[in-house]
Amino acid sequence: MGDVAQRLAEIVGANQVLTGEDIPDHYASDEALVGEVNRPAYVAKPATSAEVARLLGVATEHGVPVTARGSGSGLSAAARPRPDGLLISFERMNAILEIDTVNHVAVVQPGVTLSELDEKTAEVGLGYTVYPGEMSASVGGNVGTNAGGMRAVKYGVTRHNVLGLEAVLPTGQIIRTGGKPVKTSTGYDLTQLIIGSEGTLALATEITVKLHPRLRHGATVLAPFTDLDTVVRAVPTILAAGLEPHILEYIDALTMAAITYTTGLSLGVPDDVREASQAYLVVAMENREPDRLEGDVANLGELLGELGASDVYVLDGGSARKLIEAREKAFWTAKAAGADEVIDVVVPRSAMPEFLARSREIAAKTESGVAGCGHAGDGNVHLGVFQKDPEKRASLLHDIFAVGMELGGAISGEHGIGRAKKEHFLQLEDPAKIELMSRIKHAFDPAGILNPGVLFD
Repeated sequence: MGDVAQRLAEIVGANQVLTGEDIPDHYASDEALVGEVNRPAYVAKPATSAEVARLLGVATEHGVPVTARGSGSGLSAAARPRPDGLLISFERMNAILEIDTVNHVAVVQPGVTLSELDEKTAEVGLGYTVYPGEMSASVGGNVGTNAGGMRAVKYGVTRHNVLGLEAVLPTGQIIRTGGKPVKTSTGYDLTQLIIGSEGTLALATEITVKLHPRLRHGATVLAPFTDLDTVVRAVPTILAAGLEPHILEYIDALTMAAITYTTGLSLGVPDDVREASQAYLVVAMENREPDRLEGDVANLGELLGELGASDVYVLDGGSARKLIEAREKAFWTAKAAGADEVIDVVVPRSAMPEFLARSREIAAKTESGVAGCGHAGDGNVHLGVFQKDPEKRASLLHDIFAVGMELGGAISGEHGIGRAKKEHFLQLEDPAKIELMSRIKHAFDPAGILNPGVLFD
């Protein structure tokens, strides 16, 4: 152990290596509600891609498992290190290297947070549009999990907004994939292969992201419905109308009550309407011109009434901002309410009513509770699961995941598999695909040092 620590210190400097009891607790965990918490044997904080490459060389030589960490805000236990492992923290690699206003891209290091990038791009009227609900999250972490968020209905998830990477392979080689061009048809798309691989294939050390113009005018509409099925059945019609919302969320009544109570938020919904409502749609729209926005809001309000909304409320700026912020923090609300797990199954939009109905039936059979909200515009359902018994909870989750896959969806839409959902993934996914993924993993990482235990055994 002393020899490895010395080698790491020679690369990044003795003051940038932590071992044993000197490692703070926060390096041992991410925000997943389940799974073991392990303090790693070593923490190293590189400042350059070359240092990352040399760290991986030492890890390969000594057979030390490696876990990468950005801000530690992930929800799948993919950023949790092994007790015998090396945690590479990208907190020092946090520079915004370039904001290119001609090509509408930014080039950043992986430790840059979303809030830092948002602040800098706002100065030139541009923005990075991936908002997974935690602005302290790092861009590198977003790449690892292919993070999404509420704006994905219009702008897509991380993989739709990353054009290129510099990445370090576990063999110590540094590669560049993609770049500033917006399209390529030149060999395998290694950028997209690395995105969402949860630190098992390579470590991104530089990221080129798309930027979009910031639209100055926005409005948020809240529509209560008397039942959840009517809410989710309304979503395809709204999208087909060509209104192009950049946020289209459903929130069930229990979750809405929780987030408004914890934030002290009053939305102006009369008591009788609130008491009769089982779910809500939150629709946010934006435009360059205020008149066009006003027309879109009027058309949306009329359409929502036709689709069964009890009423339609255009929220004032302060209330709208607070509601969106509260929705972004729904995970923390569920955690505070005692949720034992939070999942993010994704299904085709048309399958959302059946998925939610069958999930409620499965939960009732096991005397469990499920409540939540979701990105209705892209079929990503976030459920807080309330079941203290680990065996019952595992069975419940397995059955819910199986239903999602049966309906043409996937176990995770944006949180990733990590360690938390690995067993379900391995049992439910096509064995041929698992075998192919394993061969890809071996091609990138023949020594098997990168995040062992994540995705695969």
